[in-house]
Amino acid sequence: MKRFAVALLTVVTMGVAGLAVAEEMGKSALKAGDEIYVCNCGEGCQCGSVARKASNCACNKEMAKVKVTKVEEAKAYYMANGKERSVATTGKYACACGSRCDCGYISQKPGKCACGKELKKVE
Repeated sequence: MKRFAVALLTVVTMGVAGLAVAEEMGKSALKAGDEIYVCNCGEGCQCGSVARKASNCACNKEMAKVKVTKVEEAKAYYMANGKERSVATTGKYACACGSRCDCGYISQKPGKCACGKELKKVE
C-alpha cells in the first residue's frame, strides 16, 4: 500500500510540474548579467527572437551574443552598437522541444529554434 501511495504521489507531482512548465512556455526568465542571443537585424526588425544558445533569428540571420543589463516590465535590456535596446521576455512563438530543452528560444515571428525544430505558437 505504501508503494502505491508513493507512486501515486510521484505521478501527481510530475503532472503538476508539467502544468507549470506548460504555463511558462513562451516566457524567458532572464535577469541582469545573463548572456543571451538576440536578433541582430537592427532597430526596424520585428521578429524579437531571443535564445540562450547561439542560433539564427526568425529572420534567418545570425543572432548576436549580448549581456542583459536589466529586466523591467516584461522586457530584457542590453547594449548593442553603443545603444540600449530591449527584447520582450514573452514570445508569441517558443521552442517546442519540451521541458528538457535548454535553448530558451522565443520569438514574435514563426521560424526555427536553436534546436532546429519549428517554433510552436504559444497559446
